[in-house]
Amino acid sequence: MYDIAIIGGGPAGVSAAITAKVKNKNFIWFASKAVSDKVAKAELIKNYPGLPSVTGAELGWTFGNHCDSLGIERRAEVITGVYDTGDKFTLLAGAKDYEAKTVILCPGVVASKEYEGEEKFLGRGVSYCATCDGNLYKGRNIAVISTDKSFEHEVEYLASLAAKVYFMPLYKNSVVQSKNVEIVMKNPVGVTGGMRAENLVFKDQTLAVDGIFILRSSIAPSTLVHGLRTEDGHIFVNRRLETNIAGIFAAGDCTGRPYQYVKAAGEGNAAVFYAEEYINKKSKSAGGN
Repeated sequence: MYDIAIIGGGPAGVSAAITAKVKNKNFIWFASKAVSDKVAKAELIKNYPGLPSVTGAELGWTFGNHCDSLGIERRAEVITGVYDTGDKFTLLAGAKDYEAKTVILCPGVVASKEYEGEEKFLGRGVSYCATCDGNLYKGRNIAVISTDKSFEHEVEYLASLAAKVYFMPLYKNSVVQSKNVEIVMKNPVGVTGGMRAENLVFKDQTLAVDGIFILRSSIAPSTLVHGLRTEDGHIFVNRRLETNIAGIFAAGDCTGRPYQYVKAAGEGNAAVFYAEEYINKKSKSAGGN
C-alpha cells in the first residue's frame, strides 16, 4: 500500500511528486505526461520565481528534468474511480487497482463537460475503460468517443471485439483504420435509454448502440470520487487543502481561481505535508497514543 497516490501531471502534480520524493514517502504518481498541455503551450510566463520570461515548453522541460533527476516514475494510466474502503483508498486504472492511505487530486480543470445522461448511465452501458469493459460487448454495436489521439490503441482494441464501432474522434487526423470502424465527425450532446444506455444523441440524429465508451485524459472529480463536494465546477477544499472526504486532498487549478502555475505548485507542495500529517495522526490514533 502506498502512503500517497497523486493524480495529475500539471504543476500541482509535479510539485506534489517532487515533495513526496524528497520527503521519502512511498507514493505513486499517475500522470500521462511530464507536464500538462496547458503549460507546454503557454507562450511566455513572467511570474514564476527564479525563471523570468520562461516559455511553457521550457518550464515543462524543467519540470520533467527535475523529476527525472530524482528518479520519479510516472504511471500513464487513467484513474477511472477512487473509492474509500475504510482505512485506505482503492484506485481503479483499467483492469488494475492500487491502494493508498491518502490521495492528492491534481487534475486541473477538466475542459470537456460531461454529456447529459453520462453519469446516470455510468456502469449501465457507459464506460470510461476499454480494457475493463470491452469484453462485455463482443459482437455488439458500440460507440466510442475519444478526446485524444493517445487513446486510439484502445479504439483498435474495442474494434477487435465489437461487431461495429461508431468512432467520434474530437480531434483531427485520426489514424484508426479497422474495417468495422465508422468515423462520425460529430460531437454528441447526450445519452438516453431505459435501464441501460441505448442511444447516443446528436443535435440532428440518434444513434442506437449497445454500449458507449468515453475516453478522456481526465474525468470530472465528482464522477471520479463519489460524494466529493464541488462548488462552481471546482473541488471544495479548506486552508489545509482537505476535501470533504478525510484523507483526500486537492491542489492546483481544480481548487479554484486564480489559475496560476505558482499557486498550483505551492498547493501541490503543501498537500503532501498535510497528507503526511493525516497519516501520522491516524497512525498514532490506531496505536492508542
